[in-house]
Amino acid sequence: MSCRPSEKKTTVLVKSDMSTPHQTIQDSSNQNKYQVLFKNNPQYISKGFDYPVGKPNAKGYYNAQIFQKNNHLGDDWNGIGGGNTDLGDPIYSISNGYVSEVKDYKGGWGKVVRIIHLYKNELYESLYAHCDTMVVRENTFVKKGEQIARIGNCDGVYWAHLHLEIRDSINMNIGAGYSKITKGYLNPSDFIKGNRH
Repeated sequence: MSCRPSEKKTTVLVKSDMSTPHQTIQDSSNQNKYQVLFKNNPQYISKGFDYPVGKPNAKGYYNAQIFQKNNHLGDDWNGIGGGNTDLGDPIYSISNGYVSEVKDYKGGWGKVVRIIHLYKNELYESLYAHCDTMVVRENTFVKKGEQIARIGNCDGVYWAHLHLEIRDSINMNIGAGYSKITKGYLNPSDFIKGNRH
């Protein structure tokens, strides 16, 4: 089956709590593109997930702001030393995947790495934000546990930490990081715990 560029794209407006609507584009041609990429590179299909810091079990780190605490759409991983003690620590890919974006969004997001994973024939996206440095390039494959970035503090906006999101709707806009609406977002810790290998 092939998707042609002329195929229909569905646009969905999602209104996050007390903020402006953000647009999500569900693009079947992109989903098919990723399916084909993984079919042609099966060694990068996900077999399970690990934590993005203190690999593989987050040793030396704690989840400072869990999914949906204060409407948070991810997990915030901090070093147990507090403050900026984890600044520059390695961030690892939580699973095999394809690096779809490496970008400095500036502002509250800072440097972000996004990775698409094919797991049990479903596509997922992991998002790693507030990075100090990024060591991967867009449009490349990574293995589980491979270093992709270093923990940052968003150029001094926050104490150093990693903001991790896992999405079951790929190619969504960056979003706000906080919302009561969780469609497209998964609890990262629960997902990782339930899908270890």
